[in-house]
Amino acid sequence: MTSTIADDHPRAADRDAVYLGIDGGGTKTSFLLLAGDGRLLARHVSTTSYYLEIGFDALRALLHEGIAQTLRQAGLSHASVRSAFAGLPAHGEDNALLPAFDALLADLPLARVGNDMVCSWAGSLGGRDGISLVAGTGSIAYGEWRGRGARSGGWGEVFGDEGSAYWLAREGLALFSRMADGRAAPGPLLGLVRRHFGLAHDLDVCAAVNGAAARSRLAQLARLVSAAAAEGDAQAAALLARAGEELALLAAGVARQLDLPAEAAVEVSYTGGVFEAGGAVTGALRAAMAKSLPNAVLVAPKFGPELGAAMYAARLAGARLEPDTHAVAALAR
Repeated sequence: MTSTIADDHPRAADRDAVYLGIDGGGTKTSFLLLAGDGRLLARHVSTTSYYLEIGFDALRALLHEGIAQTLRQAGLSHASVRSAFAGLPAHGEDNALLPAFDALLADLPLARVGNDMVCSWAGSLGGRDGISLVAGTGSIAYGEWRGRGARSGGWGEVFGDEGSAYWLAREGLALFSRMADGRAAPGPLLGLVRRHFGLAHDLDVCAAVNGAAARSRLAQLARLVSAAAAEGDAQAAALLARAGEELALLAAGVARQLDLPAEAAVEVSYTGGVFEAGGAVTGALRAAMAKSLPNAVLVAPKFGPELGAAMYAARLAGARLEPDTHAVAALAR
């Protein structure tokens, strides 16, 4: 799944230019306007843009309304936007829909739609060569190296998304069922799940989960796994370690596709809610990468995917955009 990337040398962005970045996701969608000097002009946050969950018509309406509200905040029109980029989940996974995706931003002068992995890469690595891991509702990796790009993962929750929040939630519920059955020793996760759902009987979790099993809602249960691990649940901690190991495999898959030289000290960064578990995930990730990518360096993300989306929009116009400290601080709150 490699592709060739335009090998350009972007100039510094014009101070008065306006760039629109849209970072889609399984849980929320962020709309961001940045000025050419890095100032935050407007921000709007909406719901999931995962079209397989909400439908393509709803995705189209969500983007239309989100762009309108963001421009309204800044007192700008569509014509004011120099360039725009929307990174959306599941983009590129059905070729028949690519024309429909491309038409989503037709009202803007210069715009492109791609996968949300690009937002994370552009933000976490600041547009530098390297590999970005995304572990939010789903999981995917994307990297660029010397003018080539490649992705690994992102196959969806039915037979993929290893290391993601959805995967952790599913594995955590499976562990709960084993504990409830006596197939596994009881740990803190057992009580956490019972309290979370207010279960009078353990089997009632089936109705609670299967009756409202939207992908984004189920993924939020990954927090119970992290909480159990923090309370000393060794089996929950092992699930977090497995997540780190699975994510290391994604990074290795990208490196293999890009034909990275064995001696290349490639940077690997990350975004997504799974990494809120801290060292329980990143420790296992770092240890697994030491075996599969011994010269890789795990680095903390420079910027988040919201800023990455706007930065990539500027790149489409041949410009280099650096968010200012006020924009970074505002999004961190």
